[in-house]
Amino acid sequence: MDLSFLLAGCGKSMTSFFAMTFLFLFLPSCIIIYAIVPKTWKKYVLLIASYWFFWLISGLLVIYLWLSTLSVFLLGLWLEKLQERMKTKLKALPKEERKAAKIPLIREQRGVVVLGVVLHIGFLLVIKYSGFIIDNVNTLFKMLDSPIRAGVPSYLMPIGISFFSLQAVSYIIDVYHGLVKADRNFFRLSLFMSFFPQIVEGPICRYSQTAEQLWQVGTIRYHNLTFGVQRILYGMMKKIVIADRLNPMIENIFDKSNNFDGGIIALGAICYTIQLYMDFSGSMDAVIGVAEIFGVTMPENFQRPFFSRNISEFWKRWHISLGAWFRDYIFYPVTTAKKMKNLTSSARKKIGNHFGPLLAGSIALFCVWFCNGLWHGAAWSFIFFGMYHFMWILLENITAPAVKWTNTKLHINSECLAYRIMQIVRTALLVIIGELFFRTNGFQAGFALFKRIFTQFSFTGLDARTLYKLGIDWHDLCIVGVTLLIVFVVSLIQEKGIVVRDALAKKNIAVRWGILYALILYIIIFGAYGFGYIPVDPMYAHF
Repeated sequence: MDLSFLLAGCGKSMTSFFAMTFLFLFLPSCIIIYAIVPKTWKKYVLLIASYWFFWLISGLLVIYLWLSTLSVFLLGLWLEKLQERMKTKLKALPKEERKAAKIPLIREQRGVVVLGVVLHIGFLLVIKYSGFIIDNVNTLFKMLDSPIRAGVPSYLMPIGISFFSLQAVSYIIDVYHGLVKADRNFFRLSLFMSFFPQIVEGPICRYSQTAEQLWQVGTIRYHNLTFGVQRILYGMMKKIVIADRLNPMIENIFDKSNNFDGGIIALGAICYTIQLYMDFSGSMDAVIGVAEIFGVTMPENFQRPFFSRNISEFWKRWHISLGAWFRDYIFYPVTTAKKMKNLTSSARKKIGNHFGPLLAGSIALFCVWFCNGLWHGAAWSFIFFGMYHFMWILLENITAPAVKWTNTKLHINSECLAYRIMQIVRTALLVIIGELFFRTNGFQAGFALFKRIFTQFSFTGLDARTLYKLGIDWHDLCIVGVTLLIVFVVSLIQEKGIVVRDALAKKNIAVRWGILYALILYIIIFGAYGFGYIPVDPMYAHF
């Protein structure tokens, strides 16, 4: 057996939780060691496993994670010390003097928060975005016929830095606001920052959600083990049977787009949207399932987004932890800033209670979606992607009263099934268009493909020969279609408030294990792997 993956940085295949090395070597090793050590040592097993995992996929770049953890640990203690000093000082002052004395003390604490944000977000900007910024500056110099050219730096960037940097910032800000106490246990904070299931693709957890759970882990229970395995297998089906099977076709369509008409481009956009959802949500199923084995409940990152009736609802259901982070640490701080409150108060008087708050809210929304676009990558296509969704959400907010008035006048029941289906289909189409630009290399290429969908739309060339050129056949499409139907039915049941796994747990043992074995066989028979297959890395691991 080739054990070279155990060398530093040689286990990059394990960025996918469905890689054989992860499923049959790394994870079982962790479970066995975790199961046999005394309870007091279990948390340290998880900590060692987490750093071992990060070392395998990133090598010496693990130092990024360690330094990030060390910095927030020290900054948290610094904040706590300043807060205690403020309480002591204010307590000793007369009541009428406390307000004035509090201002410089709060300013001092804010300085620590700013330092923490600059260290983490600033560092992330440098290593992830400096090349993009310098490229654009050089382009500007070229347009101005200037001979000046700046060198483009190259940095080694560890996998998952966008995720653990946001966790670090959330911890510092939550300590400042008194939502959590500064952790005096460096190992507990380290485990929160590095827990191996979430380090690659999230979800982006808050300290209050998982830190204490991770530190208080107990024995592996039968319920947790079986439920965790079920969740992993379900995610594996979505990732390997659907997302990976579609990948060759999607790669060919977008890499050789000049060879295809608008119908094939539209098919590619639809399939890419399906692939992205199945890849990311399937990986999240695996993350939550692995954590569940150890008795840790991770926050859900998806809630059936394609049942959404508008773009705003879609983003409340898709990548929930990222959306919540932007909401709590960008949207709310911007809208509650003193100048924004004054703007809202003034706007209410002039343009009413609906449009007044929208003015400040729209500025905050712009900040959120500009950052959301950039978070996904250093390219104008990602910024355009953010602005695209900002535009639709803003339009929904502006037109909401007019839509309500129109429905009332025309006696349209917005809760009837036909109206809801219309909204869901419309939202899905808007999302697919957004993902078309998200996938293309630059928004100019995206516009060219989008234009071709309308000017050269045709499915006449979609035959067995074309599918062969795309690296897929009708057999593959049938498998994808059937699996999508399974996911749709499960999602529909969940949308009605039924917890599928709890319902299955009430069935007799023959039914439960029959379904489990059927799922395993389905993955083995119809999964995309084997000779000539190129494994597909988790798509969000690159963001």
